[in-house]
Amino acid sequence: MNPQELSQLMYDTAKAVVSPEVELPAVEKFAVMRPKDRAHGDWASNAAMQLAKKAGMKPRDLAEQFAAKLREVAGIKSVEVAGPGFINITLDSSAAAAVVDQVLEQGEAFGRNDHLGGKRLNLEFVSANPTGPIHIGGTRWAAVGDSMARVLEANGAEVIREYYFNDHGEQINRFAKSLVAAAHGEPTTVDGYKGAYIDEIARRVIAEANADGIDILNLPRVDGGTDENGEPLGEGDSEQREEFRKRAVPMMFDEIQQSMKNFRVNFDVWFHENSLYADGEVDKAIADLRARGDIFEKDGATWFASTKHGDDKDRVIIKSDGNYAYFAADVAYYRNKRHREEGSADVAIYMLGADHHGYIGRMMAMCAAYGDEPGKNMQILIGQLVNVMKDGKPVRMSKRAGNIVTIDDLVDAIGVDASRYSLARTDYNSPVDIDLDLLAKHSNDNPVYYVQYAHARSCNVDRNAQEAGINAADADLSLLDTEADGEVIAAIAQWPGVVAEAGDKRAPHRIAHYLEDLAAAYHKWYNVERVVPMELTDPEARQDDEAAKAARIAKCPEPARAAARLKLNDAVKQVIENGLSLLAVSAPDKM
Repeated sequence: MNPQELSQLMYDTAKAVVSPEVELPAVEKFAVMRPKDRAHGDWASNAAMQLAKKAGMKPRDLAEQFAAKLREVAGIKSVEVAGPGFINITLDSSAAAAVVDQVLEQGEAFGRNDHLGGKRLNLEFVSANPTGPIHIGGTRWAAVGDSMARVLEANGAEVIREYYFNDHGEQINRFAKSLVAAAHGEPTTVDGYKGAYIDEIARRVIAEANADGIDILNLPRVDGGTDENGEPLGEGDSEQREEFRKRAVPMMFDEIQQSMKNFRVNFDVWFHENSLYADGEVDKAIADLRARGDIFEKDGATWFASTKHGDDKDRVIIKSDGNYAYFAADVAYYRNKRHREEGSADVAIYMLGADHHGYIGRMMAMCAAYGDEPGKNMQILIGQLVNVMKDGKPVRMSKRAGNIVTIDDLVDAIGVDASRYSLARTDYNSPVDIDLDLLAKHSNDNPVYYVQYAHARSCNVDRNAQEAGINAADADLSLLDTEADGEVIAAIAQWPGVVAEAGDKRAPHRIAHYLEDLAAAYHKWYNVERVVPMELTDPEARQDDEAAKAARIAKCPEPARAAARLKLNDAVKQVIENGLSLLAVSAPDKM
């Protein structure tokens, strides 16, 4: 009997003991919790206190009526009323352990549900400019975004993973200028990009152009002039700069795609910003808003009347010089997501960096202007900063990208598993420190190792049990009656609820926290409850004298209890596999 089943039971009991005129909350509102003090039972509910006022009763009196009904339910050992009206429930061991069979019968499906079934969610994440390698902030979004997609899919949603490739506008011009300067051995322009990767890409562009019979360095150039401080702006619009641009951007695109693939992130859609202009999507979006009465002209520019929809000021769409403002692409892109011929989304989820917090007002206003519901059809998640630490100090270890840490740097240092897990285990609303020393350790202080070791340990128990001839097929789960057994059973019983909550709250870090709690319960259980007799698994034990060996054997479980514990061991192994798969982290069978 798991928490979801108990919630349904509390709801059904409420219908029986409360007047039909009383409107009951949804089933999920009848939450049951694991008491900190086991003396208070296996599970506790405050349902009576929630309903007492509506029912016109004292909370404790209503709780007693709940308790009387619950005591009649098969599988419930006892029910006690405590304090102002808490309902404390103790299950009999077989009812509590029934979840073990559920796990083993359902396998990979255990914990998955379809309560988001029928929803198509467009999840856009990373979306770094194609002007350099993915930095550590984008790497965090890669880990969090892909884990979130997996969690949402586990809740029945259809998820479209999308990368918005910013290949239009001034940042691309600055990138091309920087490449031209590097190719000619000139200083990086004041508004340009720095790092060894610029020299590397410039050399690759020159080699590619030469292979095509183009002497790119001798194509026409134009001096870009200087800024207000007299600093050179570098290459102006020219044939040479355009040649560098059209060759270098696809190179960065390919590199970014490969980095994502290596990080176990596979996008369904790579959307090019430039297509919004090439296909006339920007003009269509502006015309749509104009028809809705949300576009006006002022000071020679075209404006979006975003204050009509809650923004703090109106926004320029087309500047007075006739060029599109950056926001024009945002307007067109959202409209595109919601109205594609194939793959249109019910919900567009944007995962943006901390520097985009000021965009929320205008984005939500644009959502409302299209007749959608902000916060429902459009959801914006803002991630905080990542600090990479070594020896207690921030590090800047990239040789290619100058003074930043890239996705490839992090993977080279600690591997994909530790990188993904460490970035996904912290709420994206909070800054996170990545301790390279800690994550390289094979110790229980390293959270990813701690969880993976629990899985490896469970696999080792299986191997030892097979050698010992222990068969769990017909195990009597009522024999799982110790305190340690109960803690592990309760932990795996909470997995379905964790998956649902992580999806509803867009909180994949809850998966990692749960896995660490489950691993803790399992490691403690492993140390106090034997599955396989120790003299069969411990080489030193086999060399003990007869008296010591007899004492060890006396502490070994009887075969029936060993079989039950083996089944519990296998259930833990399955749930850890299920959890790690949602984070795209491996579940090793040996460590």
